[in-house]
Order: sequence, then C-alpha cells, then structure tokens
Amino acid sequence: MTSPLEAFAEEVGGVDAGPVTCRGGGTQWHLGGVASPTARHVVAPSGVVEHQPEEMIVRVGAATTVAELQDCTLAKSQLVALEADRPEEATVGGLLACGRTGLRRLGRGPLRDCVLEVIAVTSTGRLVRSGAPLVKNVTGFDLCRLLVGSYGSLAFIAEVVLRCVPKPQTERWFCSQGADPFEVRSRLYKPLSVLWDGDRTWVGLAGYEVDVADQAAEVLAAFAEAPGPPPVPAGGTGTRLSLPTGDLRKLLQAPPGPTLSGGGWLAEIGVGVLHCDPAASDALVEGGFLPALGAAPPTAALGELHRRVKENFDPSGRLNPSRSPLADHVTPKTTRPNLGGVQEPALRVPPAGPVKR
Repeated sequence: MTSPLEAFAEEVGGVDAGPVTCRGGGTQWHLGGVASPTARHVVAPSGVVEHQPEEMIVRVGAATTVAELQDCTLAKSQLVALEADRPEEATVGGLLACGRTGLRRLGRGPLRDCVLEVIAVTSTGRLVRSGAPLVKNVTGFDLCRLLVGSYGSLAFIAEVVLRCVPKPQTERWFCSQGADPFEVRSRLYKPLSVLWDGDRTWVGLAGYEVDVADQAAEVLAAFAEAPGPPPVPAGGTGTRLSLPTGDLRKLLQAPPGPTLSGGGWLAEIGVGVLHCDPAASDALVEGGFLPALGAAPPTAALGELHRRVKENFDPSGRLNPSRSPLADHVTPKTTRPNLGGVQEPALRVPPAGPVKR
C-alpha cells in the first residue's frame, strides 16, 4: 500500500510532469511573489503522525493546520513556537515555507529553530530526509534551515518533526505610551516580546505567575494591562524588514518623516524586525533611510547566490515558479525588479556545478 508520503511524491512527479505549486491554507499567499497561474496545484499530507511528550517532539504532515497541531500538544501542556493569525486555516508547512516568525520571537526564538527533521519532495519527485528527531541534532548539512523561508522553490516540505516547549503557566501583555522600549528591554529578564510603534510600547511576559508578577511590578509599574500584542500593520500583508538589532535605535534618533510617527509600522525590539504598511515602506525607501538602517535591495552577489542554489535544487525551475525569497526585498517603486521566479532571463546566472559532497 502506498504511504501518504509516497503518494505525495508521485503527485509532484518528475521533471517531465511540468510546473507544480504546493499550497497550504493560503494565509500567506501574498508573500514571495505572485504564484504562476499555469502551475498544477498539489497538497502535502496532513495530520499529527506522532507526539512524544516525554521527548518534547511532534511529527506532523506539512498540511496540518496550526490549530490541530497546538490542540494536540496543549493537551500535554506543551506547545510549538508557531504563530498564525488564522490558525484554523494556516498550515505548518506553509508557515515554514514562508519563514515568518511571529511577534513572540524574542522569547521563543526563530521559527527555524523548532524544526528538527524534514521529509521533502525534490524537483525530480524523490523523497529526501534531513535532520533527525533529536533535540540535540548537529549532524550533516542543515537542509532543514535552508528549506525554511524558501517558499517551496527548492523542495516541497511533506512532513516535519518539531521541537516542543513547556506551555508557560501564564502569559500577560502590557502597554504604555511614551516609554523608551530599549530601556524597558534592558531591564527585563527574558521577555516574550517588546514591540514599539514610535509612540506606544508593548511588552509580553510569560512563565510562572509569580515571576511574571514580580517583573511587572518592578519594571512595568507605569504600564497598563493589555489583551495581547497589537495587530501587525496592513494585516501582515505589508513589508517586513530585517535589520541589525541595534540599528532600530536610529528610528528614535532621527524618525524618517511623519509617516512613521506611529500607526504605520511596528518594530520588534531585540529582534531587528520592522513591519511596515505600504505608506511607511515607501517613505523609508523614497527618503533613503534603508541604507542608514542597515537594509538594502538585493545585491548582484546575493541574486547570483540565490540562483545558484536554485539551479542545484531545481534546475528546470518547476517548483513554485515565480515565487522566491528575493521577491520580499524592498526597493524603490521605480526600480523594483521582479525577482519572483526563475523565468526571468535578465536575472539568471550560468548554471552552477554539482554540489560537492
């Protein structure tokens, strides 16, 4: 009898099967460029395969919804550091393919750190395995981390083993207007999140109730209790910049125009991620602030590296054509290149040689 993984590999097919797109819940389909309308759609296996609470790991099909995953682990007082605005629709594989860590990254770590093992389907229709279901796993080439954030352009994630963490006894959020987020961050011990929009500062704390209460009383006395973190600007469909963590201070020293004075962006303090709505993103670009903040459009060297990796994993360009991590980079409107796919002759580089083992 054919297993779900083998059936998925057969559905993806080999090079002669033509362009193919793997889609999850579609909650982040706006990222990574516009998907090719001519590509055939496939869906990865779904369902929780196995949860081992004593080992703090869980194995799931890539099309498993985040809600189903968390329901399983929470039953054993554990959770996986995956966040989704629509957990009933968002899939585990979709979140990993897009590589967008949630607003609790400061306390829980980046998304890729929770991935211990990946079973994926290559462009030739082969099943490959990388990693191992071990919390301490440092053996071999880390293909798991490469696939996270690749938008399915290198291989299709079919099944994963994820690291679980204990569910905190409590999680509380606080908000204050006018507080210095960097000073607040320096006084806190392992906060879950510190967010700032240029006017208001949000702080998330998680852990034992007594520890959270002590920190809140000592550091956040001037803060009011909040129901949770603020919404990401533009509903998460805007721009997301990754900056050196220290460079976010430059927004305090020289705010780039009234567009960014509040409401149009949200910074993750201590992480270096800046979420912008379209107006704030364009203000950063047109005002020339990206170089000052340590961000810049993709360089020719970065584009070439990306293409060489793509050529080695998917020479025919059949996996998720027109989608690419480079498509999310911010460049001026007048010069924004379409870096979304492999079908752009002007951006292609000579094929790379075989990967040395």
